[in-house]
Amino acid sequence: MVVTRWRRYGKDRLYVTAADGSAVGWHDLVDDVAHPERPELADQLAAAVVGWRGSDAPPETETVTVTAPVEAEPPPEPEQTPEPEPEAERAWQDLAELAPGAQARKQAAELREAAPVRTFVARVFGVHTEERAWRVGAVGEEKVADRLAKLVAKDPRWRVLHAIPVGERGSDIDHLAIGPGGVFTINAKYHAGAKIWVGGDTFLVNGARVPYVRNSRHEARRAGRLLSAVTGLEVSVTGVVVPVRADDVVVKE
Repeated sequence: MVVTRWRRYGKDRLYVTAADGSAVGWHDLVDDVAHPERPELADQLAAAVVGWRGSDAPPETETVTVTAPVEAEPPPEPEQTPEPEPEAERAWQDLAELAPGAQARKQAAELREAAPVRTFVARVFGVHTEERAWRVGAVGEEKVADRLAKLVAKDPRWRVLHAIPVGERGSDIDHLAIGPGGVFTINAKYHAGAKIWVGGDTFLVNGARVPYVRNSRHEARRAGRLLSAVTGLEVSVTGVVVPVRADDVVVKE
């Protein structure tokens, strides 16, 4: 397994992938909490983290390869279609009513309420905090939504949803666009004044590597599975990463 350390905006995480490139999950080093991709991968994720912590890699090393004894996973059981709930009892939400950046602003508000004084001081001195990361992230999502609205105005065959909650840990898809060109998950990344460089799977922001390409592919696959299950059709989804307010964007490959 491959363990990649990612440190930004006060976060410190280990992202773990299997030899075939599939995601195993990630571990929050700040809170020491594991987030396996699926429950049955929890042991593999834990083994990779233990191996990483016990390695002789220097602190600045970003990626180390960890070999851990892992039992073969049993074949997945066929998914069963759940019985539909009575209409009166079904809890649902109209996703079309969600505003761009709604989830990010909710996260920022919760952090602000938890530490109002620290948040105020950080703003005054321009300190980059997790609250700020969520707040500017919401701004980026709103700017991308404005551009998508222009697309819909030109061609009403397009439909766009924003801040779609997925999973049970507060994750969301920034934007989902469905139209004549296909189905796209769109991830806004606010990097004002930054220099962006992309080459294949490598995505650099001011020279620092970030897992945007991998995460975008995972997000698209997840959306494709959900849409296919609901529609009964084979829905292919393309992941898109959108740098917002970057000074320079170079795409080599």
